[in-house]
Amino acid sequence: MKANDTNNYERSQRELADGVLKQAARDLRRFHGAVSAIERELYLDAYRWVMSDDFTWPFSFLNVCDLLNLSPEDVRQELVSDLSLGAFSQWAGRCRRAARRLQHLLVRVTQPRHNVSAAKPVEFVHTSH
Repeated sequence: MKANDTNNYERSQRELADGVLKQAARDLRRFHGAVSAIERELYLDAYRWVMSDDFTWPFSFLNVCDLLNLSPEDVRQELVSDLSLGAFSQWAGRCRRAARRLQHLLVRVTQPRHNVSAAKPVEFVHTSH
C-alpha cells in the first residue's frame, strides 16, 4: 500500500468516526424526551453506544474516541450531562468547559519548569558579629 493510500485510508476512518460520533450526539439530543417507541429506541441505541466500554469492533465508542484523539470520559460527560438542559444551557455549559480547559492549558504553559540540575547553589556570606 502506498503512503498516499494509507493517508487517505486513515483520513477516511477519522471522517467516518467523526460522523458516527456526531450522529450519536444528534440522536441523544433529538430523542431525549421521545414518546414514540421508535424514537426511544434511537435514543437508547445512541446512549448504549456512548456508555459502552466495548472496544472489540472498529467503530465502538472507545475506538472512535481513540481515532479522534478524544478522552472518552470527557466526551461522555459532555454528551450525557447536557441532555436535560435547554439549548441555551447546553451552549453555556460548553462555553464553561471550554474556558476551564483553556485556563488549565494556560496554567500548564505559563508555569515555570523547575530544573533541579540547572539550579545555582546559594552562596552564604560569612559575617562576623
